Amino acid sequence: MTNQWLQHILHQVIELVGRAGVLLAEECERPGGRRRSGDKAEIDVEIEVLLRAELLALVDCDWWGEETGHILTGYPFCWMVDPNDGTSDFLRGLAGSAISVGLLHDGKPVLGVVHAPVTPSGISDCIAWAEGMDHLLRNNNRIVVDLSDQKLSETATVMVSAAATGKPDINNQLCAPAEFYAMPSIAYRLAKVAAGDGVCGISLYPVSAHDVVAGHALLSGAKGVLIGEDGTPIQYTTEATMAKVSGRVFGGAPDACSELNKRDWSKVFE
Repeated sequence: MTNQWLQHILHQVIELVGRAGVLLAEECERPGGRRRSGDKAEIDVEIEVLLRAELLALVDCDWWGEETGHILTGYPFCWMVDPNDGTSDFLRGLAGSAISVGLLHDGKPVLGVVHAPVTPSGISDCIAWAEGMDHLLRNNNRIVVDLSDQKLSETATVMVSAAATGKPDINNQLCAPAEFYAMPSIAYRLAKVAAGDGVCGISLYPVSAHDVVAGHALLSGAKGVLIGEDGTPIQYTTEATMAKVSGRVFGGAPDACSELNKRDWSKVFE
C-alpha cells in the first residue's frame, strides 16, 4: 500500500459515492414518498448492493456493510459502508442523512468519504480524505483544518443528534459554552467537524464501525480524534468491537472531546 495509491482510489470512491448520492436524492423526491419496510428504507439496500459490487471491484478485500452483512477473513483491508446513515430521520422526512464509505488497513482508518446529497441548506456536501494528504476535499475543493488546539468556546459548535431539538435547554447546558447544532447522521456530524464546521460531533447511542470509520478517517485528516465513553481512542480490532464500537462517541478537537465526555449526558434521557 502506498499513499499515492490510496489517493488514486479516493477519487474513484468519490465518483462512485456521488452516483449513489443521486439515487438517495431521487428517493427523497419520490412522488409516492420514501419507500420503507418497517424501520428500514428500501433505498438503503439498493445503494449498498451497488457500492459493494463496485468497491470490491476497486479493492478486493474484506467487507463490512450495514445492509448486506460482512466478510472478515483477516485480510489487511476492509471496506466499511453505511449506505444511508441516519435512516430513521430520513424516513421522517429530514434532510442530512449521508452515505459513508471508509477503508480500514490493519484496523486503522486510511480513507473516508461522507456524502450528504440532501442537506437542510439544499446543497449536497461531500467530504473526503485519504492517508498521506495534508488537506481534506470538500466538494472537490481543498480545505485545511487543524482541530488539534481547538477548544470548547462561545464561538464553537457541537454537532448532536436531530432529537436534540426536542430538548434544547439540556443540550445548551451540556454543550456550553459552545452552541449545539442538531442533525441526523453521526457520520455526517463527524465529517462536518473534520471540515471545520464544529469542534465536536457526538452520538449518545451505540454505534457500529460502519457508522464511524469514514468520519474517523476524516477526523484524522484534520488532526482530530474519535473517543468512546471510556475516554480512550476508538479501535476496530475484533468483530465484537466492530459490531459495537462504543455506547457513546465523541469526535473532533481532543480537548473538546475530553471535556464533553466528562459531562452527564444521561440527563438527555430523563
